[in-house]
Amino acid sequence: MGGLPALPTPGSEVYADRLTLAAGGGAYITAAYLVARGRRAGLAALLPAEPFGAAIADELAGSGIDLSACTAAAPGAEPQVTVAMIVDGERAFVTRRAGLAVPATLAAAIGSGRYRHLHLGELATLAEAPQVVALARAAGLSVSADCAWDAAVLARADLPALLAGVDVFLPNRVEAEALARHAPLADHAPLVVIKDGAAGAEAIRGATALHRPALATRVVDTVGAGDAFNAGFLDAWLGGAALADCLDAGAASAAMAVGRIGGARGLLEDARTMAPRRAAR
Repeated sequence: MGGLPALPTPGSEVYADRLTLAAGGGAYITAAYLVARGRRAGLAALLPAEPFGAAIADELAGSGIDLSACTAAAPGAEPQVTVAMIVDGERAFVTRRAGLAVPATLAAAIGSGRYRHLHLGELATLAEAPQVVALARAAGLSVSADCAWDAAVLARADLPALLAGVDVFLPNRVEAEALARHAPLADHAPLVVIKDGAAGAEAIRGATALHRPALATRVVDTVGAGDAFNAGFLDAWLGGAALADCLDAGAASAAMAVGRIGGARGLLEDARTMAPRRAAR
């Protein structure tokens, strides 16, 4: 929901001037932006039952993402739904979680030999299924993880141990500050990348930190911007780029995200019209 004058307070009601129904989730949006950058990407997820399955089917089919590791929820299964409320370009979320975060197809996909990297869209997935990192490592995959706000997960004192085996960890500034209450950020992963909106992004590797600015751009909707940053950064990182160039690639993808409405719907077509795609790798 966008165009809100303010977030609602208890006992009050506010009115949005637009409503968009779209596929979401950090893993999906990151994969969509990777594909838009010309890199092949797959998604392992449980797709919702009706009526939401039909509502997002065309978007998923047009995303260019390999959906072979996705499975459909049983008829009547409760969907996971997130309501994003947007005020002046900033957003707040209400999410109803349902089912397991990791589909039964993930282990087979990791061991298939088709992939070289595993990206986890939120720490809650890792908390629920910590074995996936070891599976990925055994199959020769590198691993990255976003954080995503979850107060219960962020309160855990064992997060550095939980993240053991993750190569790149990508929290936002608010999440990073919560994490730092338990242990120095550099203890969480070999490379920690902090996304800080209009202030840019910072990469921390051991005792070394590198900051790069965000790109100046008109902000329409910030939903999915962090996931888009992940895609740009990881695309460059997987290509062996210098760290500064990885941060700049993340900033470029984030700038594209904030200039459009709603996650990744229609992204591939937008990317084709904005710039020639690189040869798929």
